Amino acid sequence: MYDRKTIRRRRGVLAVFVVASVALITVWFGEPVTGTLHVLQRGAQEVLSPIQSGASRALKPLRDAIGWTGDTLSAKGDNDRLRAEVGRLRRELATTQTARRDVEQLSGFAEIARADGFPQGTAPVTARVIARSPTVWWSSVQVNKGSSDGLEVDQPVITGDGLAGKVTAVTGGTATVTLITDERSSVSAQVMPAGADGIVRPKVGDPDDLLLDFVEKGGRIKSGQTVVTSGFTASPGLESLFPRGIPVGRVKKVDRSELDIYQTVHIDPFAELKRMDFVQVLTAARPGARAEVPSQ
Repeated sequence: MYDRKTIRRRRGVLAVFVVASVALITVWFGEPVTGTLHVLQRGAQEVLSPIQSGASRALKPLRDAIGWTGDTLSAKGDNDRLRAEVGRLRRELATTQTARRDVEQLSGFAEIARADGFPQGTAPVTARVIARSPTVWWSSVQVNKGSSDGLEVDQPVITGDGLAGKVTAVTGGTATVTLITDERSSVSAQVMPAGADGIVRPKVGDPDDLLLDFVEKGGRIKSGQTVVTSGFTASPGLESLFPRGIPVGRVKKVDRSELDIYQTVHIDPFAELKRMDFVQVLTAARPGARAEVPSQ
């Protein structure tokens, strides 16, 4: 602690400095630019300028480092916010695209049911594909409906574009669908409007190319014509599993051999079997039953 005498002395010195500063400022403002104080100021600036410049250069790396650190932290924060925003937009886009694809596939069932010649008198059950065959052939899929939903073995299965296959195994809540691209599959079909009959089978080594075999020569078959299930009955009690009129595909080309009485028709299937997410099983209609409303 300072005594009172020391405090008074320091206050006196401070007062003298204040009065002197005010006096110098008053004189500086009042004298011309060639006055003594102005000359002293310029001299001091010339003397101190190199020191200030050197200090500025010496401290520049430190200032740059501080500025870089600040900019980096700010940029990192911006990047984190932008990354989070991009992730959110990607999730929204994926959700929107998935919903749009589901709607397109489900609406296809209503369109195919209104097509001319499509078989009536069935009770379609819509099911979601929950598993696929782990082979390049995509020979079968599993769906999330089963016997508790009215599914039975040998019932036809379609997509919103055309024939997909048939039910080959059923549990209470699931079913296995063997596709028309399976090597064991065979479907009696007919080319429209030519009327030529044959059996649809997958081409060996190329499941994307279906073949309509045993087609007798003479039919006027052309590229672009539609192939549908024929619902062929060979004899009483022996009926096709597929009712007449389900679209199968479109004729790509015809192989004609002069040495054979038959010709082979190549078919581009309507159903996108590798990309389908929903199918409909054509179960037997019950009195008063209505087609099931598709659910996502």
